[in-house]
Amino acid sequence: MSRFKLVCQYDGSNFYGWQLQKDKRTVQGELEEAITKLNKGELVHVIGSGRTDAGVHAFGQVAHFDMNTKLDHNNLRKAINGNLNEDCYVNLIELVNDGFHARFSAIRREYIYSCRQIRNLLDRNRVWYTGKLNILKLNNAAKILIGEHDFLSFSKKNPQIKDTICNIYQSEWKKTGEIVNYHISGNRFLHHMVRYLVGSMVAISQEKYSIEQLNKELDNPRSDSKQFKAPAYGLLLKNISYE
Repeated sequence: MSRFKLVCQYDGSNFYGWQLQKDKRTVQGELEEAITKLNKGELVHVIGSGRTDAGVHAFGQVAHFDMNTKLDHNNLRKAINGNLNEDCYVNLIELVNDGFHARFSAIRREYIYSCRQIRNLLDRNRVWYTGKLNILKLNNAAKILIGEHDFLSFSKKNPQIKDTICNIYQSEWKKTGEIVNYHISGNRFLHHMVRYLVGSMVAISQEKYSIEQLNKELDNPRSDSKQFKAPAYGLLLKNISYE
């Protein structure tokens, strides 16, 4: 049995997220179905680096699966893509050692969140229309997030998650025309964390929230303090890094 690493991209608009859900279309479910067809109908489990929510997109989602096949990497990738719909595509397949784990071997995750200051209907499933943004205020807030913090206040409540500390390596807003992108990378992220952070920073830009309040939430984490959450469709999982 060989272990394969898979890198894929998908348009999350018509998926109920990554994780398998009964009677719902998910990315994990589509990939498992596509690969299982190449395994004479014997179920192949696909393990992702982490789950993305319904509506969230990905360019560099990583997963692994175990399978015996005579196909080389490139032909295996082509065969899997031949079984997928147009909104999910495998970028890369490579053979890895048995110790590789898409989730637990990851050392860095990168996301981009896209906002637009002027409405454009062609972007409606990719970009959050926020109206005018103050880039200086956004970046003053963003730099506070760099380093190790307890992000409990900026995550969906989950009693099963005991460790809510994350180490943020990059947190920066960049403007290109009317598009304002937030770039964030870290060792791990909590459920809905990026969306809560983006929502809070946009609220700071719009003077509905303050940097002082942001600092207070980081210094005194609480599970019931969520106020601002950006919509899922502006979020893109860009890349997962491994040693």
